[in-house]
Amino acid sequence: MPHTASRYLAEGPRVGIRPFTYEDAAEFTARARESKQLHQPWLFPPDSESAYLAYAGRLIEDRTKAGFLVCEKEGERGDGAIAGFININNIVEGGFRCGALGYGAFAHAAGRGLMREGLNLVVDHAFGPMRLHRLEINAQPGNTGSLALARSCGFRLEGFSPKMIWIDGDWRDHERWAITAEMRTSG
Repeated sequence: MPHTASRYLAEGPRVGIRPFTYEDAAEFTARARESKQLHQPWLFPPDSESAYLAYAGRLIEDRTKAGFLVCEKEGERGDGAIAGFININNIVEGGFRCGALGYGAFAHAAGRGLMREGLNLVVDHAFGPMRLHRLEINAQPGNTGSLALARSCGFRLEGFSPKMIWIDGDWRDHERWAITAEMRTSG
């Protein structure tokens, strides 16, 4: 039987990760609109086609960014639906080989462990084919879901940065979490 190529860059038991495409605009923006109550005040993913096309364009075209959609695999419960997204921003190559993660689950997938599986796949992809050495997560102290996800995937708390990132009209405090390739292989 011939092997069929997967549409995913990496797969786990329930999810696969794949790059953003422009064709994902309708589903992504519908999921973002359905998830506003879950996301705000922490993040504001694009919820219109024009905003999505600009957002996806940056992830697709800019070498310092990589965007991944976490999708439920088709099968028993999954239908290929987008469960969430994970972006690696501020990718620096050379001696640093680092990137900063940002992510969000969509409401229909929240609390089901799909993002944990997806984040583990992205970390493995970043430390494997992307050849990065370090990934960082900056999360607001009150964002318990984001902090729990970082912790569950082996990230360590490295510090606290007051007034670090401009979000929703103000400079917000953030906890800094990180993982290195060595932590991943020894953990």
